[in-house]
Amino acid sequence: MSSELETPSGAAAPRRSVRALTRLAGVTAFAATLVVGASAAAVAAPVPADDGVSAAADARPPRTTHGPCAYTETPDEPAARPVPLPPDPRRTPDRGSVRVTLSTNQGPIGLTLDRAAAPCTVQSFLHLVGKRFYDRTPCHRLTAYPTLSVLQCGDPSGTGEGGPGYRYGDELPTDLPPAPTDPTGVRRLYARGVLAMANAGPDTNGSQFFLVYADSALRPNYTIFGTVDAAGLATLDRIAAQGIAPTAEDPAPVDGAPAQPVTIRRAVRAHHHH
Repeated sequence: MSSELETPSGAAAPRRSVRALTRLAGVTAFAATLVVGASAAAVAAPVPADDGVSAAADARPPRTTHGPCAYTETPDEPAARPVPLPPDPRRTPDRGSVRVTLSTNQGPIGLTLDRAAAPCTVQSFLHLVGKRFYDRTPCHRLTAYPTLSVLQCGDPSGTGEGGPGYRYGDELPTDLPPAPTDPTGVRRLYARGVLAMANAGPDTNGSQFFLVYADSALRPNYTIFGTVDAAGLATLDRIAAQGIAPTAEDPAPVDGAPAQPVTIRRAVRAHHHH
């Protein structure tokens, strides 16, 4: 699935993208699929049914876990890398923080996950870390708009369309200040250092996430589940300074693949408790 963020002037926000078709269409389609929200639906071409395959998938309803997080299989969007559904105990852990380090080829990115802010998201993210879903995966998208400055990661396929083969509900922030750049008051401040989930619309969280390296203005439609540490921000600043890979259509893009490829070599959970 693809994950997107809505971006300025109809550009794509961090979103999970609309599968497969754009893969061959090159960069212009790549940009289009990254947008979140209604425009994404308009941009994405319909996905043809795979005869036989989809019929088999339709034969039984998608499995959903029985706990409060209700992680649900997405047969139409199979996992980019095989992984089981997360555990979903009757009481989702919702207190304390957990440290995870993304060891990347550009330097370490330390994360502090906040269970109270987004318990189901943290539970899923730690599950994917533990199953090594994020190991040896690219960060496929860098944006440098004045109002959207993020690095987006978490898709093993590197297309912006891959996910874990399941989805789950939003745990949206309710207390973000208005973005000073948005006179309408609709967009909120996703501040430098925020860690949030990309999505493809309401309740479509999967594995893709984004790291905010400069204050950004977004509708409060993206679950915030932690923060990036100082060393991680230094790594993000280095990545951002190297810019976005130019293309034939756009020699100076503000949205696209990082000019210097970024790879998460390993994602590791720290096991001491806070």
